[in-house]
Amino acid sequence: MQLRPEGLTSALQAGMPSVFLLSGDDPLLQQEASDEIRHAARRDGYDERRIFDVNAAFDWQELTAAAQELSLFSRRRLLELRMPDSRPGKDGAAALTAYAAAPPTDTCLLICSGRLDAGQRKARWYKALDAVGMTMTLWPVEQGNLGQWIAQRMHRSGLRATAEACELLAERVEGNLLACVQEIEKLLVLKGEGADIGAEEIIELVADSARYDVFKLVDAALVADPARVARILDGLRQEGVAAALILWALSREIHSLQGMLAEIGQGQSMEQVIGRRRIWPRARQQRTRAALQRLSADKVWRLLSLAARVEKMVKGRLQGNPWDELLQLSLLLAGMDLFRVTA
Repeated sequence: MQLRPEGLTSALQAGMPSVFLLSGDDPLLQQEASDEIRHAARRDGYDERRIFDVNAAFDWQELTAAAQELSLFSRRRLLELRMPDSRPGKDGAAALTAYAAAPPTDTCLLICSGRLDAGQRKARWYKALDAVGMTMTLWPVEQGNLGQWIAQRMHRSGLRATAEACELLAERVEGNLLACVQEIEKLLVLKGEGADIGAEEIIELVADSARYDVFKLVDAALVADPARVARILDGLRQEGVAAALILWALSREIHSLQGMLAEIGQGQSMEQVIGRRRIWPRARQQRTRAALQRLSADKVWRLLSLAARVEKMVKGRLQGNPWDELLQLSLLLAGMDLFRVTA
């Protein structure tokens, strides 16, 4: 019987099947699903466990012999077959088909395999196992759904994360779910249960452990230091920091400056505007004042236009080198106008 991942817990509550076949390439999803099955097996009295690692030298008669043996230590057994390349071969297919034809009582065979293609799922051995047990395919989390997946994991871990923070973490781990969970565990240790996790926490604690960071890039641009801007941006690129992360930091600052300039244009004082925005520490207040005195509303609109252009390149909707455009955006924010921006 084919089972969806979200139905695993309820299916195991009904009792252990004779066979459980897990297939998929993601190590985290495999690990968590198999751990849940092992836990359910122990709960139901499957105290004896034997592991078989399938490789080129594996003798499938070992599985056949184990199925025919009587348990010496426990009334129930869990036989675990690890088949990473997902192809049992001729002997393996025969052994699995024979096992499914007469599965031993009080025994559960847990098979963990690599991803099975459509042809393999139509094979005789697979259909035989599916007929007497449960089969489940662990599909990878698509990049477009990774932010939502991270939000759910954050919630389960006791953290409150913004959507922006989840998307930034998704960008950083690039689909590596195991690395993602490790980063969430690190956030839990560093910030504590119930902590609010925003984009700044992701950048500070996850996204960059390098000498250069995106905040230093923004600060250099605010104080109109184009030489330092260029050095930091090159350092970020060489450290492998995602272009999308750098764009987020620059765009966030530009939008903030736009809002403050608009309020100042309506007659509010610079000190009132900066105070209401809770900009700190004092050194950052000074950098913000310098940028507000130097920039005009027209210049900010040009910056936003260029940021939108870079975003299209980062997302693959526009041809071009996003790093070249990020350099131009950073230098423009720093007061060095290299080229006339065209959206």
